Amino acid sequence: MEAMVRLGVFLGIFLLMAVWELFRPKRSLGLERRRRWQVNLGLAVLNVGVMRLSIGAAAWLAAHWAAEQHLGLFNLLSVPRWLSIALSLLLLDLAIYAQHIAAHRWRWFWRLHQVHHSDMDFDTTTALRFHPLEIMLSMLYKVALVVLLGADPLAVIAFEVILNGCALFNHGNVSLPPAVERWLRYLLVTPDMHRIHHSAFQAETDSNYGFSLSCWDRLFKTHCPQAREAQSVMMIGLSEFRDSTKLNFVDLLTLPFRGSRLS
Repeated sequence: MEAMVRLGVFLGIFLLMAVWELFRPKRSLGLERRRRWQVNLGLAVLNVGVMRLSIGAAAWLAAHWAAEQHLGLFNLLSVPRWLSIALSLLLLDLAIYAQHIAAHRWRWFWRLHQVHHSDMDFDTTTALRFHPLEIMLSMLYKVALVVLLGADPLAVIAFEVILNGCALFNHGNVSLPPAVERWLRYLLVTPDMHRIHHSAFQAETDSNYGFSLSCWDRLFKTHCPQAREAQSVMMIGLSEFRDSTKLNFVDLLTLPFRGSRLS
């Protein structure tokens, strides 16, 4: 049930974003869409398969186990269920923000995370471009958080749905009316905000770490409101990986073991 809910919402949002990108794109993509999508969607299928065969439902199962064992903050405190769910969603989102910063600042973690940033174009499939080892580490991290918080199983499902949906949205090659983008950014990470994070200029790459709520970047001073170049022409990706022929499916799987940004 948990997997079907996540898959159904994911497919719906993915199709919506793909159609939106066709009719109202922000940028003209420089690489052939078919080839990029084969790589990014190939990683997505591999990651789903690996997770289904290993620890895919671990966070949800951990939430049930923690409740049965009466473990974790919200299982020990006498708080209304709605409040524990709301606080769990907020704290889990903060934790993913912190994880994202660690992925950029810890050299061994960056070796995995650079697979995501190596995409030289930016569209909703970029949200799926992750190394399987990073996906598994992220799940183990969420399992620990779920147990420590005593997060409600409903909160865990809701968080995964929100996280995946927001990632597809904020990686979208879509154009929002300026007024809508400006006001929406006060609450959520918008495509314009997150696109800056995928800039090839490192000072911009090392900013705008949020995935869902935008408040963490402002609160912890990691918010970059504008890129130094117009978003329609800014360089996307990593300066050291500019040959798309060397960023195929197999190359991305081996990339963490071949090189890393030195700075």
